[in-house]
Amino acid sequence: MLRMEGISKRFGATRALHNVELSVERGEVLALIGENGAGKSTLMKVLSGAHHPDSGSMTLDGTSFQPAGPHAARTAGVAMIYQELNLATDLSVEDNIMLGLEKSRLGFLKRREQRKLVSQALETLGHSDLKPTTIVGHLSVGEQQLVEITRAIVMDAQVVVFDEPTSSLPKRDVDRLFQVIERLRSDNRAIVYISHYLEEVRRIADRFAVLRDGETAGTGTIADVSDREIISLMVGRSVEDLFPQVPHQPGETILTIENLHGLKKPAGSSIDLRKGEILGISGLVGAGRTELLRCLFGLDKVQSGEIKVSGVSCKPTPRRQIAAGLGLVSEDRKSEGLAQSLSILDNMVLSRLEPYSRGGWINPKKIVASGRDWMKKLEVKAQGPHQPVEALSGGNQQKVAIARILHQGADVLLLDEPTRGIDVGTKSEIYRLIGEAAADGKAVLFVSSYLPELMAMCDRIAVMANGTIRACRNTSDWTEEDIMSQAITN
Repeated sequence: MLRMEGISKRFGATRALHNVELSVERGEVLALIGENGAGKSTLMKVLSGAHHPDSGSMTLDGTSFQPAGPHAARTAGVAMIYQELNLATDLSVEDNIMLGLEKSRLGFLKRREQRKLVSQALETLGHSDLKPTTIVGHLSVGEQQLVEITRAIVMDAQVVVFDEPTSSLPKRDVDRLFQVIERLRSDNRAIVYISHYLEEVRRIADRFAVLRDGETAGTGTIADVSDREIISLMVGRSVEDLFPQVPHQPGETILTIENLHGLKKPAGSSIDLRKGEILGISGLVGAGRTELLRCLFGLDKVQSGEIKVSGVSCKPTPRRQIAAGLGLVSEDRKSEGLAQSLSILDNMVLSRLEPYSRGGWINPKKIVASGRDWMKKLEVKAQGPHQPVEALSGGNQQKVAIARILHQGADVLLLDEPTRGIDVGTKSEIYRLIGEAAADGKAVLFVSSYLPELMAMCDRIAVMANGTIRACRNTSDWTEEDIMSQAITN
């Protein structure tokens, strides 16, 4: 159905793609895999008409395919389902699906015809329960994603690209998404599925293609290769251990939470965290994990309960918590975790400028030297410390966010989904940083929706549901099934 041959693309001196090959058949799911910055997004932008290749050719259903822009690509039958959904949240499901595809006569919308098309498409996907008149902003993330997919059905897309579609979805919505993809496959459409989660790739894909440094590193049938072989293709070296174990020893309690209540969540949560310990917080989306960390850091108001740091009770504000030794890495690094327009250097040091100031004056040379040291220590790949954070890959942005709280000198690291949307190789590096922080005596509170990393990295795991911590046990006393059972039980 789709063939891309010899695709190359440069942006100035930067070679983004070089002689890339990719093909996908009707009724097939092809997994496109690679580290952040490997060229996956650029390749898909070439396919979608957002970028024009410097060289190479594409064919769609046996016909030459050279889209002049995104609209031409959509008209030809290529649909993109991006990780960041492109929806008008104040419009209805029907209006979002038909945007740009409206049926009209003499300037008036043919509502009945549109609604019939939308209803048929939703029924094809097995979701006739979703009403076309519902305002999209009232839907869950999974339901909003379904609106995007329905738009692809209405426009009769023959190639559908999913870009990290499960990064913000709870498990039940992931299962529903895979059912939808199976329906698309059985409808003889070609699917390109981009993901960092190899277990998902094995579950849904028929074949794989790996990009590394803008080139095709390997292709094949997913059933014929091991995870280790795929990872080696991705990173260009053998990765012996995805979850590097850094020896560390939990010590005395540094953070105590007693019956903590926020405005809505958490709702009566209690737990303690020790120096040199990695404590995981599991639970479904909406369980209150993010709200717990925001209350601890003073971003959300605490209604009642007590927070003690090193035995001292505190009324949290971000300024007080930073002074007390707490550091937060937000789950939303784009909008909240980093100042995207500022440099790597500024993002690393702004929460602690004291070492570089004297008499109210900042010493820029000291700041640059320190920034370079932190970039080297955390292996941040960038042109230099003055490069804007927004120009970095997701994995390197996350390293900058972690560097900030380490530079800050935080003794308690509050990490909210620190590996979301990050490739396997970079995840391994972040796990190493977490282990080293614990080995240095720092306490780590680690929120994640990805159970394998919690099971591999944490000393203890607590499960949250409906704003409350249900249970906290040594990791060796949990199974993934036990954790899910606690998370979904009312």
